[in-house]
Amino acid sequence: MSILTTIEQGILTLEFDRLDKKNAITAAMYQAMADALRAADADPAVRVIVIRGKPEVFTAGNDLEDFMQRPPTAGEGDQPAPVFQFLQQISQASKPLVAAVSGPAVGVGTTMLLHCDLVYVSETAKLSLPFVQLGLCPEAASSLLLPRLLGHQRAAEKLMLGEAFSAQEALQIGLATRVLPVAELNEFVHQQARKLAALPASSLRETKRLMKGGEKAAVQAKMAEEGEVFRRMLQAPEAKEAFKAFFEKRRPDFSQFS
Repeated sequence: MSILTTIEQGILTLEFDRLDKKNAITAAMYQAMADALRAADADPAVRVIVIRGKPEVFTAGNDLEDFMQRPPTAGEGDQPAPVFQFLQQISQASKPLVAAVSGPAVGVGTTMLLHCDLVYVSETAKLSLPFVQLGLCPEAASSLLLPRLLGHQRAAEKLMLGEAFSAQEALQIGLATRVLPVAELNEFVHQQARKLAALPASSLRETKRLMKGGEKAAVQAKMAEEGEVFRRMLQAPEAKEAFKAFFEKRRPDFSQFS
């Protein structure tokens, strides 16, 4: 397993631990995070959840080789695919979610931040949303939440062009809470998590519910719509060309598709 899970002083920490693969996320990793978030929501000993990567990289997003071998076109039995289980759990988490982001945060590595309550990034953070470049569409309700946060035009630039943007821009547009030196990031996040863990848990839960409750139905509806489109587009020629080009280390050619 490539997710390190620890619980200490009321803080559950989920850490991407696959540095040799740039913390690319496999189906098994999604399942581990979904299960951990589900358990944390029901565990009174867990008061705060921290998600972090390594100083070099938060996550490169989906492991494309694993993704192609286990496409999220269906789940096991009545369960959705692991990636959709994870997105459901992170979007519905009742307890404070704190992210520590350093280095690249690609695709879901950026969209998951829209569901975190506090997002601390290092000066080296580089965020990107390259869904269109892969012949796919946004996920995690980012097609709803990003325009609400940035406005349509700036969100369109991020989601349509998929170009990486800096820690400072993430702070400027409201996606990040604070920018810190790499060496200080994890300790600062841990300090903030300890502060949250010392506060009344019920007050934190209710405050989060009151802030996010008004958009809950819209978020779930948008995630369902995105998921349906995503599964369809994953089987389309554009995505197949994008993935083939990735593995062949060449630029994709979308000119043949209308």
